[in-house]
This record gives sequence, C-alpha cells and structure tokens, in this order.
Amino acid sequence: MIIKIDFNSSEAIYMQLRNQIIIGIAQEQIKSGESLPSVRQLADELGVNMHTVNKAYSLLKSDGYLTLDRRKGAVVCVSVETKHKNLETMNVGMRMMVAEAICKDISLAEMHQIITDMYREFGDSQNGGRL
Repeated sequence: MIIKIDFNSSEAIYMQLRNQIIIGIAQEQIKSGESLPSVRQLADELGVNMHTVNKAYSLLKSDGYLTLDRRKGAVVCVSVETKHKNLETMNVGMRMMVAEAICKDISLAEMHQIITDMYREFGDSQNGGRL
C-alpha cells in the first residue's frame, strides 16, 4: 500500500489518508480481509502523529470500510449489506457536488463523463470493469 501525504495541502492529513485507503480499496490494491498497518507503524512510515492515523481509521470504520480487531488490527471489510443506507449517504454527498457543478456551468453530460471515467479508472467490479 503506497500512501503519499501532501503536507502542503489544505486537506487535513487524516482525510488524505482516509481517501487514499478508499481509493486503494476501489482499485483493488487493498483487498477485503487484508490487514492494514498498525496505527503506530503507519504513523512512523508517513511521519505523522499516531492520532492522525487513528482518526482516519476511525472514520473508515464508521463509514463501513474497516473492522478493528485487537488481534488483527485494522482489517478491510467493505460492507455492502446496507446498500440503501449507502445510497442515501452518496445522495447527500453528491448533492453538493452537483450544485457546485451547476454553479460552475458544468453540464449533466460533462458530469456523466467524469463519473464514467472514474468508474473505468477504478474498474467497476460489479460489471467486470465495463459500463
């Protein structure tokens, strides 16, 4: 797992870490059932505070990407059992993005192309990488 933190970014480090782990899962670089490095180990590797990694892991757990086990540590476990809840969460998150796109004169066709390209980039595993 390769994680690169941009210390000059306005995005919080824990969010960069969270987002990169989610992207790693989406791209299947990190597999379900795989253990992530311990909080201490990852903090040392990245040169960040342990609380930063702990916050990212906690968010990933609450978002349904990880389980935390005393023996195995942080284990990737993406739950798709609550699809209705996941759709609601996506709807809330994307609502603001669509509003911003409209304000910036980005068309529905352009937004559709962006999303299509992202699904291809990550390989839509439910459709065998095809749309």
